[in-house]
Amino acid sequence: MSAQYNRIGETYSRNRKADPRIGQLITSALGDAKTVINVGAGTGSYEPTDRDVIAVEPSEKMIAQRSSSSAPVICASAESLPFDDDSFDAAMAILTIHHWSDQDKGLHELRRVASKRIVMLTFDPDARPWPTRYFPKLAELDAVAMPSIDSLTRRLGKCEVRIVPIPHDCQDGFLYAYWRRPEAYLDKALRSGSSSFWKIGDVSAGLSDLESDLKTGDWHRSHPDLLDQETYDAGYRLIVAEL
Repeated sequence: MSAQYNRIGETYSRNRKADPRIGQLITSALGDAKTVINVGAGTGSYEPTDRDVIAVEPSEKMIAQRSSSSAPVICASAESLPFDDDSFDAAMAILTIHHWSDQDKGLHELRRVASKRIVMLTFDPDARPWPTRYFPKLAELDAVAMPSIDSLTRRLGKCEVRIVPIPHDCQDGFLYAYWRRPEAYLDKALRSGSSSFWKIGDVSAGLSDLESDLKTGDWHRSHPDLLDQETYDAGYRLIVAEL
C-alpha cells in the first residue's frame, strides 16, 4: 500500500477532498468519542476537528500532503498500530481496508486500540454501479480486494450497517463519486484520484465506449433514472461497531 500511494500520492490531494455531507455521517457515527485514531488516514479527509485525533498513514507522500492544521500523524500500518490496548475511544478507517495486506490483522488492531466503537467507510463488492459496465475489471478488483459486508460484520461483532448516499456533486473524487457526471471518467487527472484505475491498467476500450455513448446520447438514454437524482446508492457503506 505504501509503495502504491507513494505513486498515487503525487496528485491525490487535488481530487480527494472531504465531502461535508459524507463527513457529517462519519462524525455522527463517532458519537460521544472524544479520542479517535484515524487508520489509513491519507491526507486527512474526514478527520473530525472537534475531537482529539491521531492519524496513522504508511505513505510518506500522503503524509507530506497533509495540511499543517491536520491531526498529528504517525507513519505506521493498520496491521501494527503502535499504541496500547484501549488507547482511544474510537477507531475510524475511511475507504482504506482494501489496501491492507492483512485485513484480519488490521481489524484485530482496530478492536484492540479502540474502547468504544469502530467506524468504517467501505464499499459493498456485490454492488455494481454503472461504471463497471465500461470497466468490468473494476468489479473483478472489488470482488478480490473488498471484504463482503457480511464478513466484516462477522469479524467486528455487533454492527450497524448504514447506506451512504453519494451526492450528485460529491466533492470527494473516489471511484464511483461521478455517478451523475459520466464525462469525468474520461479525464485522466480525475481518474488518478482512484487507486482502482491505477490497479486495473489499460482502460482504453472502456473509455472509447463511454465517450461514444456520451456523444450519441446512449448513456443518457440508458440511465434516465439517474439524471434527476440528488443522491445515489453506489454501494458505499458505513459500518459502526460497538465494542
